Amino acid sequence: MEGAIINIITRTGVSFDLVKVKFHHVIPYGDRMRKNVKNNVSWIGYMDWELETFHGDEYSISNGSSQNAYLIEEGKTVLVDTVWTPHRSEFIENLKKEIDLKKIDIVIMNHGECDHSGSLAALMDEIPGTPIYCTASAVKSLEGQYGKKGWDFHTVKTGDSIDIGNGKKLVFVEMRMLHWPDSMATYMTGDNILFSNDAFGQHFAVEELFADLADQPTLWREAMKYYANILNPFSSVLQKKLKEIEGLNLDIDIIAPSHGAIWRKDPLQIVRTYAKWADSYKEDQVTVVYDTMWEGTAKIAHAISEEVHRQAPNTVVKVYNISKSDKNDVMTEVFKSKAIAVGSPTVVNSILSSVAGWLEMLTQLKFRGKKAAAFGCYGWSGESVKILQQKLADAGFEVCEENVRSNWNPEDEDFALVPAMVKSLLSGDGDAIVEETASDKPAKYQCEVCGYVYDPEKGDPDSGIAPGTPFESIPDDWVCPICGVGKSDFKKM
Repeated sequence: MEGAIINIITRTGVSFDLVKVKFHHVIPYGDRMRKNVKNNVSWIGYMDWELETFHGDEYSISNGSSQNAYLIEEGKTVLVDTVWTPHRSEFIENLKKEIDLKKIDIVIMNHGECDHSGSLAALMDEIPGTPIYCTASAVKSLEGQYGKKGWDFHTVKTGDSIDIGNGKKLVFVEMRMLHWPDSMATYMTGDNILFSNDAFGQHFAVEELFADLADQPTLWREAMKYYANILNPFSSVLQKKLKEIEGLNLDIDIIAPSHGAIWRKDPLQIVRTYAKWADSYKEDQVTVVYDTMWEGTAKIAHAISEEVHRQAPNTVVKVYNISKSDKNDVMTEVFKSKAIAVGSPTVVNSILSSVAGWLEMLTQLKFRGKKAAAFGCYGWSGESVKILQQKLADAGFEVCEENVRSNWNPEDEDFALVPAMVKSLLSGDGDAIVEETASDKPAKYQCEVCGYVYDPEKGDPDSGIAPGTPFESIPDDWVCPICGVGKSDFKKM
């Protein structure tokens, strides 16, 4: 086996440092590269069956994944995206088996992240001077990652198009912050294919290629996990983008994302589902998340679960010890929930690191329209419940006053507090009413997309906004200096 690994390293030229971590992914995939999508459009990506994590270790992979690249052979030959760096040698070699690389007229880079652009540098070594079409932000991204190599960039914006012959065009649609500032989609007229990049995808390896041929429960479970853990923070942007795409009046027969299965039978079903998910989605579910040291907090967690079932027999209840559960799967359950309860014992005047780290991720995902409650045990101080309540509020949840805070192990008087807490969790719809209070200082506003905070005292001098300018006085065409969204995507803090 070791000799085989060394042969792969030698043959592909992949550095040992890369392969020693990812060697099991660098597997030649023979002559099975091309799969027909429609007419003269082929899938030429990589089925990554053995992938276990993504975005470092932030995202868990349970059913493999794919990096989808596409080859269009009309009057002009167009390559849409590439594959991740560990597979670059196989990608280039197999692409050579399908086509003379010098016949590629255009490279489309819908997004600069390395799972899409990782083979671009190796490809451009083969075909230098080939024009690359992407957004202006993508130029910064690609040059930032691979250096300024003098590539022939052609920047595009929504509505721009190029003629690829045979009466067909490629039309570009910016997808800023879905989920990077540089993201875009590409629409092919004639065949009516939307190459949607990271929108509408899943981390799911589907050898049959198409969504209608995939195992349906797994497909939809992975689609929801992908949305909840990657795209949910950008739901407000997504809602506007869906309306914008609708306004373009595009006939869409196929949606071809950058990961997972391609949608060809009723492709707009995933668009309709995204519209539902983006609208503060919740089901009739309560999720209890906790960690424990000596089982006291665990006892409260299970008592909460039982009480939810008693008060609302039709409500789904799920309980997770976060130190023993997949954090992404738990987040998917939170996404489905109308309310959550979070517990930790007090540890050195704080909370367990397992819960603290999970709460940081919870804050990043920006769930809205959900309620939350806190619980936990303590020995000699007991700050955990108050800390949990504050962190849940910071994460955007409507936090119940009712809680369970047990000294040492929970007794009957502690369990007696559970029904009132559960009743509060189950009441209402999770949309908190925030009362504004008067203040002499101009309010700060936060970008709901990237988290940038506009501080009136500092202004935004780089954009011509002087210190001391209230947010309300900023020109309407001002945009977030980080992600480029407009004032409407800012929320008063």
